[in-house]
Amino acid sequence: MPDPAPVGLVFVGCFTTERRRARGRGIDVYRTGGGLEGWTHLGRAEGLTNPSFLVADPGRAALYTVQGDGEEASAYAAAPDGTLRPLGSATTGGTNSVHQALDPTGRFLIVANYASGSVALLPVRPDGGLEPASHVLPLPGNPGPHRTEQACAHPHHVVLSPDGRHVLVPDKGLDRVFVLAVDGERLEIVSETAMRPGAGPRHIAFHPRAPLAFLVNELDSSVATCRWDAQAGTLTPLHLAPTLPPDFFGASTAAAIVVTPDGRFVYASNRGQDGIARFRVDEAGRLDPAGWMPAGGRDPRFMVLAPDGRHLLVANEQGDSLVEFAIDPDSGDLTKTGSRPSLSPCTIAFL
Repeated sequence: MPDPAPVGLVFVGCFTTERRRARGRGIDVYRTGGGLEGWTHLGRAEGLTNPSFLVADPGRAALYTVQGDGEEASAYAAAPDGTLRPLGSATTGGTNSVHQALDPTGRFLIVANYASGSVALLPVRPDGGLEPASHVLPLPGNPGPHRTEQACAHPHHVVLSPDGRHVLVPDKGLDRVFVLAVDGERLEIVSETAMRPGAGPRHIAFHPRAPLAFLVNELDSSVATCRWDAQAGTLTPLHLAPTLPPDFFGASTAAAIVVTPDGRFVYASNRGQDGIARFRVDEAGRLDPAGWMPAGGRDPRFMVLAPDGRHLLVANEQGDSLVEFAIDPDSGDLTKTGSRPSLSPCTIAFL
């Protein structure tokens, strides 16, 4: 059954607390149209603590957010006019929930609890609301060598495999990527893959056709190409490429990763260097560094493709801006095509 047609809404989550050095006020709602500068601001959902990641469910016309540094996930019903009606919040079974995904059946919201080092299942009610975590899976392993950033397990991303059978969770604290499966009402570990000590795996994105996944490592500013075995549910590292220019010597951490719909180009953002690294993907899946583009603001925490697949949107958290880039289909070059103010933006979702 095809997904419902998009209704043309876009949601921008913004950090809100002093601890995050934030100025945002919640989730801003826009009507899309005419590129980023043509978005129309419709309203805002306030009263949230650090809506750090958003997931839209077109089937239910629902929006889900986790609350960074908190212990809850929240659900909203989204009306065509952009009004967000609260469906309530539920505890995630952990702290600092940073990322989430809906399982393919829509029965569960799968949540990464960064600070407490666990992944949780939250049942989704028929109306789209959430029940408290029904199963919480602690991630096992020895912490990496970084004294402050790797004190314990820190799962940072929840990504479904292309066939929906597995859940991949990069763990920044343990220098590992866990592959999980939903087994009935529980999460089970299928496999785990070790990265370089101190790498700090953060986010992962699949190639649209080849059995490959690209993992951005936050702490050592690198991207690893990995072979994906869908049958076994395993990752095998193949190649590593730096996200920073060779002439950059400042402090920086990598953040987001995006793969173009044709699989020819990969982009990774750098916070500190404040640029976007561009890579060409060769036939073996190796990444060839092809240049760097200024992100248009400080700390590009988040990136996502626009629904047309031809534009890259960047949320500059400390730069208080959203920036749009057109993607050249032949070279992968980025050309800035728009920007607009946004206070402490950290996530974007479309419905």
